[in-house]
Amino acid sequence: MNAEEQIASHIAGLANEKRAEVQELHTLILQWLPATKLWFDDGKNEDGKTVTNPTIGYGSHIIKYADGKTKEFFQIGVSANKSGISVYILGIPDKNYLPQTYKQIIGKATVTGYCIKFNKLKNVNINVLEDAILNGVKITGKS
Repeated sequence: MNAEEQIASHIAGLANEKRAEVQELHTLILQWLPATKLWFDDGKNEDGKTVTNPTIGYGSHIIKYADGKTKEFFQIGVSANKSGISVYILGIPDKNYLPQTYKQIIGKATVTGYCIKFNKLKNVNINVLEDAILNGVKITGKS
């Protein structure tokens, strides 16, 4: 399966309420980043063991490891979990940027150096979430 098929299958397998929210967010991100590369990470390591929640990825950036190796990976990630939805904005060098810029205006969400986590999509200001995602892409110069 390609990434689009994996994403559709993943979303279809979510519980009803979570499915609707993740589908709505997926549709919005595709509108905000129309030419983006799509990814799907099933959350399993090379041994097939689940190590994280499945994540829908958008865009591309290069991860640089301490040993000098690099890896292409998604820049924006969406992961449904037991307590809600996490939106990862990867590659921003200043880990204070997201919390300082968006924590007070996003709505009912937890904002860390690379993640905006919320229980329900209606609890966050969609325009602010869009701004955070687009600015994350702009800061890193990728999409």
